[in-house]
This record gives sequence, C-alpha cells and structure tokens, in this order.
Amino acid sequence: MTTKNQKQAFLFAIGAVLLWSTVATAFKITLSYLTPVQMVFYASAVSALALLVISMVQGKLHLLPSHLKQRPLFYLGLGLLNPLIYYLVLFKSYDLLPASQAQPLNYTWAIALTLLSVPFLGQKIRNRDWQACGLGYFGVVLIATQGNLLALKFENPLGVMLALLSTLLWASYWIINTRNSGDPVVSVLLAFLLSLPFSAVVCGLSDGFAHLNWQALVAVSYVGLFEMGVTFVLWLMAMKKAENTSRISNLIFISPFISLVLLATVIGETIHLSTVAGLLLIVCGLLIQNRSA
Repeated sequence: MTTKNQKQAFLFAIGAVLLWSTVATAFKITLSYLTPVQMVFYASAVSALALLVISMVQGKLHLLPSHLKQRPLFYLGLGLLNPLIYYLVLFKSYDLLPASQAQPLNYTWAIALTLLSVPFLGQKIRNRDWQACGLGYFGVVLIATQGNLLALKFENPLGVMLALLSTLLWASYWIINTRNSGDPVVSVLLAFLLSLPFSAVVCGLSDGFAHLNWQALVAVSYVGLFEMGVTFVLWLMAMKKAENTSRISNLIFISPFISLVLLATVIGETIHLSTVAGLLLIVCGLLIQNRSA
C-alpha cells in the first residue's frame, strides 16, 4: 500500500506539470528535423526504452508476460490507438498549426471525454458539463478563427480538425483504459512495445527512416521521455501519494499558460490575444466541470 504524503505528491505533480509545459515547444523543434511519422516512431522507441527501465527499477518487469498472455488483443489495440494513431494525428496537427493554437485545442480532451462517456460508459451529462462544453468549444472557435468570429474563417481547417480529432482519440484511450485492471506502467509499456513494429512499418513505407543528427536525436528523445514516458510515471506517483487528489489535479491548469510563454520566448511564436482568451475560456470550462458538487 502506498503511503500518502501530500508534500511529495505536490513535488511529483509540479515536476510533471513543468515537463508537460515544455512539450509543445519540443514538438515544434523536433518537427523542424523530422516528419510527424518519423517523430512517432523514434519518440515511441525512446519512450518504450524509458518505460522498460522504469518497470525494471520498480520490479514490475515480470508482469509483462502475464499481462500479455491474459489480454493480447486488448493491449495490441491499445498500442495501435496510443501511441500510433493518436500521436500521428497530434504531431500532424502541430505540423500544420502554430503550437500556440494546437496546444490549447488539444486541451479540450477532458470535455471530449465527458461527451464520449455518455454512449460508451452510460454516464449522464450534468448541467455543469454542458456549461463546460459551451465555454470550451467557444474557446476553440475563438482560437481557430484568431478572434474573427463573424467571418468564421479558419486559418487552417485541416490542422484544427486534426487537433480536435486528437482529443477524441485521447479520450477514447482513457475510456478503454477503464476496462484495464493491469498495472498502469506495465500496461503502457506493453502498448508501446506492441505498437513499435507497426510504427516502424508505417515509417518505412511512407517517409522512410531519418538520419538523426545530434540535434534531432536530442529533440525526439526529449519528446519520448517527457511527453510519453517519464512524465506519465511522475503524474501517476503524484496521484498515488496525494491525500487530496483535486488539489493536485488542478495544478495541470498551469501547464498551458507556461507553455504559451515558452513558445513565445524559445521559438518566437506570436501569441495572439484571441489564443489567450480562448485558452482562458477552455480552462474556465474545465474548472466548472471539475468543481465539487
């Protein structure tokens, strides 16, 4: 049984939030060296290696064969959904859009989760959920049109569509995970290992394998470690250690704002006022959705 320690939980959570705040910048830097397909393959390989080491350190490696034997098709399907399909869609949206637009749009996955929970989990939508959806998706339109609401002209319709599709895929992944009784770290490791051959085939047949210089290797390794691998474990540890999970989970709302600052200072993206306003609407919607009854 994990001993509860709110201070340790806070430190783990802050570490995860700070790392997640950097990934939008890391995505854009990595995409300057690799295509989205190449990025999925190399980042997945790095993440699988990191999760393998983490599982070994935690003494969980022996669980791999039993988990796989019990539900091979489940973990294969999980791996094809995430990381393969989800990150192909997500990275392509970042390739088409400024990261300052793609990142807030992707942040609506929690609202998508609420909507998908109705048909797939039989849950009911509360009034506050409708309020969250209204605020969140109004924020999406504000960001996607760069504030030009009357014209309703989207700067990059395909990029916006892919960013929103990624939220549905991510929400679907978590809904499927509600039926997973296996160890969380081992389950993610299995999904990554099983998806890796498919990522390799897709990469080989489409864009081909890239020759990685040191800059590309560092960039894609950062994405693999801190978007897909280590940060997940930090957040998991925070949730396990937390005496009050709501206080910890609310820290995640800091992440997109730090991310915008990094995008402006590190890679020089122009942050439109409409993006900040849209993000505020999305976050307000999520806060309404998550407030105590």
